[in-house]
Amino acid sequence: MVDDALFQLLLELEMHKAQRLRYTVSIVCLTMEQSGAGNGHVSDTSIAEGIAVRLRGTDVVAMRAEGLVLCLLVDAETAHLPSILERLTTWMHMASWSAGGSSYPRTATRAEDMVRQAIDLHTRARNEGGNRLYIAS
Repeated sequence: MVDDALFQLLLELEMHKAQRLRYTVSIVCLTMEQSGAGNGHVSDTSIAEGIAVRLRGTDVVAMRAEGLVLCLLVDAETAHLPSILERLTTWMHMASWSAGGSSYPRTATRAEDMVRQAIDLHTRARNEGGNRLYIAS
């Protein structure tokens, strides 16, 4: 898990590498709430750490101040995002979640555009009832 500034730097570097080597980089922005009575409150940081250990070593997770978790997924097509998210929410026994995704080069060509798309789509998913993933097109 990294801070927001390091996440932005790694995203920029990964996008440059993806451009040279012609592969896809995706971002998922998500929030999750754990299910089950008696579990007590699980912090956003604990959820982010749980996500980080369930992703590949090449992927990066950052926690934002607003409780958002950003996942940088290297060489992950947008078509793979629903199955990745399903694995995460199932393994972590999540009762409620909302997510937005974007990818280079399919939906954005700049790092800040990818992050903005993912956050905007996450907000839309949350506002429309949650338990859904919206992916930029």
